[in-house]
Amino acid sequence: MFEHVKIQNLDDYFKELSSRSNQGVYFYRINAYTDQVRDFVVKYYEAARTTGVVIEGRIPNPDEKNLAYYNEIMGNSFQVSKQFLDVSLRKWLPRMSDYQRNTVAGSIYDTLVSLQNSGKNENMLKNAYIKFMCWLYYKFERVVNQLGNEKIPKILYEGSISNYELMLIEILANAGCDVVLLQYGGDANYLKLDSQSRVSDNLTLPNMKPFPSEFNLKWVRDEIKNKLNRERLYGKKPEVMNCTNAWIQGKGLADLKVPIQNRGNDPKLFYNCFLRITGVEDKLTYMNDLYQLQLELKNSGRKLVIVDKEIMNPDANEINSIQRKNYSRQEDMIMDLSTNIRYTSNAELQRVMIKAFVDAILEEGKQPGISLNKLTNKAVILLCWLKRYQDKLFHNWKMPEIGVFIYMGGCKNENEAMFLRYLSRLPLDVAIFVPNLNTACCLQDNLLFELKYSNSLMIQEFPQESTDIHVGTAAYHAERELDTIMYNDSGMYRNQQYSKATTVILQTMCEEISILWPQEVKYRHNFSTVNDMVTIPVIFAKVSGVKDGDVTKYWQGIKALLTQDTFLIQQVPFLRTTDENPFKQYATEFFKNGKLQKAKIKAHPSYQYGVLREEIQEHILDKLQLLIDQKIIKGTFENGTEYTIIATILNLQKELIRMIQKFDFTKMNPKIVYINTTETPISLEDSILIAFLSLVGFDIVFFVPTGYQSIEKHFNKKLMEEHQAGDYVYDLQVPNFNTISAATKGRQSWREKIFKRGS
Repeated sequence: MFEHVKIQNLDDYFKELSSRSNQGVYFYRINAYTDQVRDFVVKYYEAARTTGVVIEGRIPNPDEKNLAYYNEIMGNSFQVSKQFLDVSLRKWLPRMSDYQRNTVAGSIYDTLVSLQNSGKNENMLKNAYIKFMCWLYYKFERVVNQLGNEKIPKILYEGSISNYELMLIEILANAGCDVVLLQYGGDANYLKLDSQSRVSDNLTLPNMKPFPSEFNLKWVRDEIKNKLNRERLYGKKPEVMNCTNAWIQGKGLADLKVPIQNRGNDPKLFYNCFLRITGVEDKLTYMNDLYQLQLELKNSGRKLVIVDKEIMNPDANEINSIQRKNYSRQEDMIMDLSTNIRYTSNAELQRVMIKAFVDAILEEGKQPGISLNKLTNKAVILLCWLKRYQDKLFHNWKMPEIGVFIYMGGCKNENEAMFLRYLSRLPLDVAIFVPNLNTACCLQDNLLFELKYSNSLMIQEFPQESTDIHVGTAAYHAERELDTIMYNDSGMYRNQQYSKATTVILQTMCEEISILWPQEVKYRHNFSTVNDMVTIPVIFAKVSGVKDGDVTKYWQGIKALLTQDTFLIQQVPFLRTTDENPFKQYATEFFKNGKLQKAKIKAHPSYQYGVLREEIQEHILDKLQLLIDQKIIKGTFENGTEYTIIATILNLQKELIRMIQKFDFTKMNPKIVYINTTETPISLEDSILIAFLSLVGFDIVFFVPTGYQSIEKHFNKKLMEEHQAGDYVYDLQVPNFNTISAATKGRQSWREKIFKRGS
């Protein structure tokens, strides 16, 4: 007889006989539910179905045909003896081995003796014996023929068990079967039969609760069927999987910057993060922090995609590129659409993508009331977006590389949320920035890590390029911020230490222009150096009107800005379309497939920048490319304006070239003061020149006493900050500034009145 032993955990049920303590069997009844119970029942059902018996409802009593066949084979004899039972089983179940027959005979004998001792007469004992024999033959023959094997046969009984059923199940358990009684209605009926729980044990686990109404063995069968279908959907599963957020320290931007090799070393895992940062930690530094983030990510060689405001819906061409059919079943739809995921250069990544796609659509399919047609549309959208970004994120991918997908603004709808959940299961860091606390992001996911700050900023675009950054300053904090920067960075830079620079436009108060104008850029708020790149905060502003109409003080204030590093423009326009330019006829040769042909430009006989330092030449050409790429000037890539841009920038005046050559990116930057007192419009070429010089690192201020539009009419977006200084004044003549005297000592100058500089 086998001893009934207690389990340490539910997995003990699936151990082979020799691996069990005391080599016993398990007989438990389950009266309550947890997720662990659900998973166990699914697994145990499969085991009982293949190596045992599943009983749903009562075991049918032997009918007349069953009894007639028994009498024909076995006759009418009966004795309560082991020898009789052994002989009877040999005849009735001839395939049983001697060991199996002896074990079952002994177990039946013990049960009959127990009934006899309880007062049952011989006729009752005989009826019980015949019932047991018929049940063994018609219901449990497969079980008794496996008794004693290493792989123990399983019995799963669903429902409220009867007295004689419990006797037979106990007989089989004693002979070497595992048993689970699944009792949705609780233990009350069972305890009427076995009040001391002598036959079986009650399973107790933490946080158990009543069974869900939908849970039963039919649900288990459906779940197993769905699992098999899912296995068919996945095809060959990937060998690597995501380890999302388990390694992060919860520091947001710092986590995104962690080098891939420092995240973990399990070759079967790719270590990515999935985070949302709501609000901003510091209003003054937020934009620069984001800009520095993407700069560092690019410098580290990681693939990067940044999307602002919304993920644009697929267009007709994208939708038509997805091969699809008409579907009547969800599984057919998922399997067929998954064939659109192709990444032939890396089969493992393709398997990761397919698995994540199947998981994502199955999860979407659980939404209440979702139709197959709607689910198909969602799957097509996901595939369109994947194809849109796939090459940028995974070009030449190999383990353990991790790309970065940044979304500025938060998910606006369930399709965007689905797509970002999908991406987070791929070898990607997925970061969502929601700086405006009044903007809701609908994404929810159990893998998502969230940081929340109390400050809010209305920002819609991620600062991908320097001209996108308008770094806000506050007069109240200006000197304190400057002191902090000066203290942390003493300015001990070598001459021309850095060869690369990018600019950010300072969004200032009018009063701050004269404060910042004479300062070296290294002392300005948001100046930084990352690797070999300097970030230069520059002024780009327009001052309209004249303070109190006082023209004399107006000119005195402008003169105060005319330092030795300042280039003055007072003839409007400065550049004209009709000016001689040797590069106009060659501009189309210098620009192919959206890229400057640098080698061809430098080799041209009219190229005048060849005398400059090589890094300055690269700086000029890089900013020329950037000016075109950002489409700052109206008409770029529309009417050939890009060629005008190229010709204009390659033909700069000698004085401007020398100012650029002299420029040390950590010290005083060159400056432009542009005065327009008339109604003469500023030329397209002037707009090109000024936008380019801002990218190079110049401080630029326009003085327009009339308040008329000037350079901005040629820009696609707002670059300059306009300050209304006072009354509009017309028909002024720009004076000879050598004849302008400084403001009278002891009285407030125009500069002091306009800019209100404190002592």
